[in-house]
Amino acid sequence: MKAQHRVAIVTGAGTGIGRAAALALLHDGWRVALAGRRLEPLEQTIAQAGAAAEQAIAVPTDVADPDSVATLFERTQASWGRLDLLFNNAGIGAPAMPLEDLSIDQWRAVVDINLTGMFVCTQHAFRIMKAQQPRGGRIINNGSISAHAPRPNTAPYTATKHAVTGLTKSTALDGRKYDIACGQIDIGNAATDMAAVFAKGVPQAHGGIATEPVMDVEHVGHAVLQMANLPLDANVLFMTIMASKMPFVGRG
Repeated sequence: MKAQHRVAIVTGAGTGIGRAAALALLHDGWRVALAGRRLEPLEQTIAQAGAAAEQAIAVPTDVADPDSVATLFERTQASWGRLDLLFNNAGIGAPAMPLEDLSIDQWRAVVDINLTGMFVCTQHAFRIMKAQQPRGGRIINNGSISAHAPRPNTAPYTATKHAVTGLTKSTALDGRKYDIACGQIDIGNAATDMAAVFAKGVPQAHGGIATEPVMDVEHVGHAVLQMANLPLDANVLFMTIMASKMPFVGRG
């Protein structure tokens, strides 16, 4: 199927990694439903797509609200009749603090968006992808480097990202018989507004503060596009894309 006939949903598409992925898909000819909690950033992303903007729709969505998620998938299917790709990208972190000081509401807010929201989106994608012709599709989950190793004082974020790895494996397994492929992209230090803190210095495991290298977020968008454009008989189960000199491999 040609890219211009393929349909994607990108959550968290108003900024950062979601914006980069949505733009990469649009520039490659995909039709893209951009989801995020605020309409204005979604419209800004679409404006950056240039001539490809006509292939995009903005759907304000809170992935922590199942009814909002249902509306996202209904609008996408009503607009284009199918779904070929879901990029589960929306995510948040809790304030950095000792885990014993976190409130249960702060914990639940991260779990509701990073894990439960991703699961609900995956359910809706399965229902559409199983029933459509041609059958099947692809789901890509944003796992993060935190799916492998934590930063200090990030228990809710790290726990959910480890759980995303389990969801990715289960989705890949359960989707086989329906021609639904699922993979995970683990991203380290992409230069987004949220990553600006790396230039100022962030806490390290040894207790000190250090600046960290970053990479252009467009590389992440291109990596998502590479995974998305594979035929359904091939799958990148896990991809790690990171700033080469960030403290992840070895002892930092």
